[in-house]
Amino acid sequence: MISLTQEPEIFVRQRRELGELFGFETRNKYEILNRNSQLIGYAAEQSKGIMGFIGRQFLGHWRPFEITLFSPNRQPLYRANHPFRWIFKRMELIDHTGRMIGAVQQRFAFIYKRFEIQAPDGRVLFTMSSAPWKLWTFPFERDGRQVGLLRKKWAGLFSEAFTDKDNFHVAFGDGALTNDDRLLMLISAIFVDLIYFEKKAE
Repeated sequence: MISLTQEPEIFVRQRRELGELFGFETRNKYEILNRNSQLIGYAAEQSKGIMGFIGRQFLGHWRPFEITLFSPNRQPLYRANHPFRWIFKRMELIDHTGRMIGAVQQRFAFIYKRFEIQAPDGRVLFTMSSAPWKLWTFPFERDGRQVGLLRKKWAGLFSEAFTDKDNFHVAFGDGALTNDDRLLMLISAIFVDLIYFEKKAE
């Protein structure tokens, strides 16, 4: 299990040279670090050969894909599935036993980017949105109160060293957040990257 309950914040750092660590070709690869720069996990999208290449070229972020979350010693722990959808994209997070943890569901919003983070039964745990004047900032809110914050290309620990990659800072603003809540916030960062920023990384 990736335990995030004692972490006030984490950093998701894209790395394109990590493919050899997993024993298969990967397209999108990330390191997950705590505030002390300690590695607490990896995430990687497995390539699907020629069909995966065709899907990326012609379907882009509409394509079906799967992200695997690994422990620091590269044991697969979770998978995040993104089915093919033209609109209202969705990513579902499942642990290695098959237990559904929850989902990130895109919702319609004029100008804004808006998502719901859902429990396995579809109940909305919190929302995530980005205003047009704050394109790189996605607050997580529950009952009108901010409980977390996702930011792309934060100014701080890694900003100067890794400016050529997609990097995200996830701050957990509520001590009552469960580990599942925090995992869903983590996968939200990768989901946002693949939906809105992957094109830049081609």
